[in-house]
Amino acid sequence: MFGLFKKKSPKEKLEAKYKKLLEESHRLSHTDRKASDLKMYEANEVLKELEKL
Repeated sequence: MFGLFKKKSPKEKLEAKYKKLLEESHRLSHTDRKASDLKMYEANEVLKELEKL
């Protein structure tokens, strides 16, 4: 309840973005392999940014 208005840290934002991209990649892997690979690449780029932090 008290964390309702808490701002997310940059790390938390990147982690959420990474998770979302992985889920999209998995969903797309069933229909469009090329789009899935593109989402996986984007997720890996976000992971590299996370490692820099």
